[in-house]
Amino acid sequence: MNKNALVIYKTQPAVIKELDGDKYIISYCSQPATPTGKKAVYSEQKVREKDVILLSAGPVTSIEKVLAAQEDSALVQKYNSSLMETYELLVSEPETAAAPLSFSELIDYAASDITPDNTWAFYQTVCSMPQFNQDAEAFKNGTLSFTLRTQQQIEEINRKKYEKEHESELRQAFIDRLKKRQLDLPGDSKFMGEVEAFALCQTDKSKVLEMAGISQNIEKAHRLLIETGIWSETKNPHPTRLGFSFDSAREQLGPMPDEEREEVPCVCYAIDSPNAADPDDAVGFDGKKLWVCIADPAASVAPDSSIDIAARNRGTTLYIPEGASRMLCESSLEDYALGLKENSCALAFCITIDDDCQIQECEVKKVRVHVKMISYEQAEQQKESAELKPLFEIARRNLARRNANNAITIQMPEVDIKVDRETKIVTVAPEVKYESNDMIQEMMLLAGEGAAKFAFKNKIPFPFVSQEAPEFPAKVPDGWAGQFARVKCMRKRSVGITPAPHAGLGLSFYSQVTSPLRRYGDLIAHQQLRAFIDGRRLLDKDEMLERIAAGDAASLAARKASRLSETHWKLVYLMQNPEQTYQAFCIDKRGNDALFLIPQLDMQTTLKTCSDVQLNDEVVLKPGKIDITTQNVGFIRI
Repeated sequence: MNKNALVIYKTQPAVIKELDGDKYIISYCSQPATPTGKKAVYSEQKVREKDVILLSAGPVTSIEKVLAAQEDSALVQKYNSSLMETYELLVSEPETAAAPLSFSELIDYAASDITPDNTWAFYQTVCSMPQFNQDAEAFKNGTLSFTLRTQQQIEEINRKKYEKEHESELRQAFIDRLKKRQLDLPGDSKFMGEVEAFALCQTDKSKVLEMAGISQNIEKAHRLLIETGIWSETKNPHPTRLGFSFDSAREQLGPMPDEEREEVPCVCYAIDSPNAADPDDAVGFDGKKLWVCIADPAASVAPDSSIDIAARNRGTTLYIPEGASRMLCESSLEDYALGLKENSCALAFCITIDDDCQIQECEVKKVRVHVKMISYEQAEQQKESAELKPLFEIARRNLARRNANNAITIQMPEVDIKVDRETKIVTVAPEVKYESNDMIQEMMLLAGEGAAKFAFKNKIPFPFVSQEAPEFPAKVPDGWAGQFARVKCMRKRSVGITPAPHAGLGLSFYSQVTSPLRRYGDLIAHQQLRAFIDGRRLLDKDEMLERIAAGDAASLAARKASRLSETHWKLVYLMQNPEQTYQAFCIDKRGNDALFLIPQLDMQTTLKTCSDVQLNDEVVLKPGKIDITTQNVGFIRI
């Protein structure tokens, strides 16, 4: 670079004044003139060659002349016109449309008569035109290179430029349309993004709502999104509001570790709903001992590993009518769920019981087991078979034992909600229950009781589950009203490291250990049991309490998200079937108001002025006004 050459220094023009060894002394405008009358300030700076990019070899008259040329509107217009002609010429030919252009090539095409003083004005004109795209990486490396943009890219740049220049007018026009609930979609969707974020509890305020005169309320934001067509009424915001993703965990567990395992001496049955995708338990009886085999993800998930922490933050697999958002990655099912392969690895609770179904001994073993998957209905049909009959008999005896210990059985309705992913058509149907459902439940209770006794006997810090005894009124009504009265009296369960009776189950020891693929508390229990079996360090009491609290908090949020999601889809179902009627039963009286249970929907609703209705009386109801944003529905008695 020679004296009086024009260069770019930190995105602005500069003129080389002197050569100083291997460095250059440049002159540049360090402070531009202001509209208030302050004159421009020019400074000199010593720089290295790599700090500047050559624009013109010169000679340049002065930096003032260079900057003055930039303000010459006639000159800029001339360059703009010639550059447009150049662009149209180059873009019309495939071989030149995609080829990069150097700055000197652009000068040859569009300004062959250019003077050194005008080169900066030409460069600025090129950079200001959407037709030309400067290569940012090349600029960093001291080279000026340009490519031609497509017409679509140019239109997008011009649109964004227009929107930026007219931002206030465009936003006000949008607000006017919003107040009338007459948005111009899809264009207005970008303005509604912050309303969506607010309605999903991802931000704590919305400027758009404020400008539209709408209070900062998530239900009102939800209603606005529906009224303007941004959301449909089927949109379920509840999991996102509570911080849950609709995606399952992603980190891979890897294949089951190769370790010594005992062979279970009998076939075990994984009995579940026909559409269950994550079977995590299987049961069998070898003639002497009951085997409750449970999926063994703790073989791979170490305490405080990244997978363990992610599972703790989720607390549980989130089940909603749209599907499952799994606590552990979907791919883990193939290796860790039971029955998906001919032989499965499991953590088994090998239980010896007496004639009264009292647990005499519970051993915890790492096993390999042959598993057969069948549905509850199939198990019901085979309950007199040689393999399943002993399991049903054990379950009946265990239920009798628990009932003798004042176990509390409450039978409220349950429904199965399905949502078609494409049409969003909802079906709600009562869940079909078999004795096989109860049999599996008793097997899981025996495993939980056995695990708790094993942990207590061996002084293992463990997540024990307990529940205080309820206080029922002297007279509990029959029917649905009686079931509801029992529900109201039940105490909350407690999870801690000190064992205590579980009054609701009629057990003196209990822990949940049968779903480590989908409940974090069960995974903690398995980690402790495996550490004990292997002779490794156990988590101490404080560590256990910390993990129990974190997992339980996340699990509570998941249950809330599931409950709200189920209610959401029930309301969608009512909206899709507005003429359908439902049997309802009075389960509580509050003055002249009555609370009704609709078993067909597993829903409750309060009706005013029902002085003529007594407990368990049946009425017929029809859905009235439904507000999906507040999850309120007014049923009408007919």
